[in-house]
Amino acid sequence: MPPEWAPQRWLWIGFPHAAAEWPGILPHAQEQIAAFANAVADSGQEVRLLVRDAANAARARLLVSERVALEEREYGDIWLRDTGPLVVRAADGTLAARRFAFNGWGGKYLMPGDETVGAVLARDAELPLDESDWVLEGGAVDGDGTGVAVTTEECLLNTNRNPQLSRAEIEERLARDLGFTRVCWLGRGLVNDHTDGHVDNLARFVAPGAIVLAEPDGDDDPNAAVYADARARGQAFGLTVHPIPSPGRVTRGEFVEPASYANFAITSRLVVVPTFGVPQDEQAVAAIGALFPDRETIGLRADAVLAGGGGFHCASQQMPAG
Repeated sequence: MPPEWAPQRWLWIGFPHAAAEWPGILPHAQEQIAAFANAVADSGQEVRLLVRDAANAARARLLVSERVALEEREYGDIWLRDTGPLVVRAADGTLAARRFAFNGWGGKYLMPGDETVGAVLARDAELPLDESDWVLEGGAVDGDGTGVAVTTEECLLNTNRNPQLSRAEIEERLARDLGFTRVCWLGRGLVNDHTDGHVDNLARFVAPGAIVLAEPDGDDDPNAAVYADARARGQAFGLTVHPIPSPGRVTRGEFVEPASYANFAITSRLVVVPTFGVPQDEQAVAAIGALFPDRETIGLRADAVLAGGGGFHCASQQMPAG
């Protein structure tokens, strides 16, 4: 599987449509996703924004520029990182799509279209499609393009995904289906992450053998122990660990949100970092930008998107260049 910083043809993004998922704040979530789509399109990269129906398309068109293409498709959650196709490159350079079984993040959330949108997008891209019979979401793994992957035990070893598979058997399938020949197993993901600890909200590759990982923000950072354990495991594996800020304790009422700057989206010319209206935002964008000197890095508010369960990386999926 090519790394995310490899050249891309376009970026798929899901546009929010379900009021029940963003009670009282759906318009804000739509505005934030639209700002993300506009920024990528303005950078010169093609954006394909999925919309659910005619009314959803009309709302999207009010918010996005003509440079953003709208495509009406059946999808449930907007988290195309998990439900969209994962594109791999064969030794001869040809591309193909991989799709895995999907069970609503361990049986918690399942909406019409979630199980089929990956195949639909693969068809749109005219990619041959191979389907695997084990459960895997794209946000659960991240690769560096050399065959090294990072994931979390909390997610991939969770009994609500593949209870019949051992760690070794999961590693065999990651090698067979996505070309990951070495797997760095981190422990738990962020507190209250409903995906059961997706790694794209914790640690991301920014170069071969190098990941970013947050440093705790103060004594009340809810993920201090998670970060410490992940850092120890990553370094023991031999990865370079670049520190970035943590947004700290971000709350919605009494609920502690799984807020993370690591849920940034890497596109061909632009890196888009989610921000949360906290003092660390500016420093986080600068720290991540320093790791991508060949791209512009910007921060965009994503607190409303996060209230629905994800961020910019979760809501998007890239189509690698052929």
